[in-house]
Amino acid sequence: MTEAPGTAARPEPTDRLDGPDRTHPTDRITLSGLTVRGSHGVLPEERRDGQDFVVDAVLALDLRPAGASDDLADTVDYGALAGHLADIVGGEPVDLLEALADRLAGACLADPRVRSVEVTVHKPSAPIRLPFADVAVTVVRP
Repeated sequence: MTEAPGTAARPEPTDRLDGPDRTHPTDRITLSGLTVRGSHGVLPEERRDGQDFVVDAVLALDLRPAGASDDLADTVDYGALAGHLADIVGGEPVDLLEALADRLAGACLADPRVRSVEVTVHKPSAPIRLPFADVAVTVVRP
């Protein structure tokens, strides 16, 4: 196929999601601003008093089956996911945001349709003695 000057070639099917290499999905489900009270942190008062944590999760997966079927069974139920993530944040405390984010990422990846996930955990009331807007940890897991 000859291309007109200044035009880009169309991607081959193997470069798109519908190619044989489906490890790079471009579809996403985003859950942002999930606010849950938890008792995470290294300081005794953080464990005792608790504080709000805010979770953002971006799941990469192939959404074409759900798009074609219009059936919730063909996708991740983000309501159920939010409940599960909230249970983790409100559950067993950890010292570090890194550990909490890792647990949350693992929960997202428990669904085999999820190819990768990016989870950010915000701790807007972290015990920092200087003015700040937010502190957050982001993990990316394939």
